[in-house]
Amino acid sequence: MKRVSLTGILLILTMTILSGCLYPEENLSQNQIPYDNQVKAVQEAVEQYQNDNNGLLPIKTRDKDTPIYQKYPVDFRKIAPQYLSEIPGNAFENGGIFQYVLMDVEDNPTVKIFDLRMAEKIREIKIRIKAQGYPPFKEQVAHNVYKLNYEKIGLDGEVYVDSPYSNKKLPLVINGSGEIFVDYSMDLYEKLQSTGQTIEQGEDIRSLLTEDSVFVPAYSLPYTIDEKKEPVFMTK
Repeated sequence: MKRVSLTGILLILTMTILSGCLYPEENLSQNQIPYDNQVKAVQEAVEQYQNDNNGLLPIKTRDKDTPIYQKYPVDFRKIAPQYLSEIPGNAFENGGIFQYVLMDVEDNPTVKIFDLRMAEKIREIKIRIKAQGYPPFKEQVAHNVYKLNYEKIGLDGEVYVDSPYSNKKLPLVINGSGEIFVDYSMDLYEKLQSTGQTIEQGEDIRSLLTEDSVFVPAYSLPYTIDEKKEPVFMTK
């Protein structure tokens, strides 16, 4: 097995140190909790801002190709303290681990959140891949979607992230361009078993996860259903 270069190891150690600085230790436990009332307070502030600014939304500018669930982060500088007494303690901007975003910005702007610790794990793996020099493809699970070969980047076992919906351990996948995503198949399978909605093949089903949750499925690929009504990656 090819070893990760010394430069790569140093990069990984540096990122680990920097990641620890993102969330102050003395505030970490309380800032990991996705309080519903904090999300509600931000929602009310966003609506008041929109009413006072001719329909404009307090969001940061992102590239047009940014994935939809990360595309419209709330710009707290525009709503605090005029519309919001203080930035929520669980928000990244105030030392927390959650990114506040808006969904359905055209018709019904709705405040949601996602856990930035997912981004940290993905970033660390990308650093290892860069040090290795090529993506660690393993078996193919869909068109242009693969499992990762963690041994090739110096890891002993598979890396998982915590699901915000079920608390299960979700695996990661990689596409042909080396981009890494969270695989929400397990959560979507459970949701499909309980929903009474009519789902058509070719329809993106990720919205099922956001209907009764404050979380969005960040860092995800689109999913649809197969002939068995089970979730599959929707890739071209």
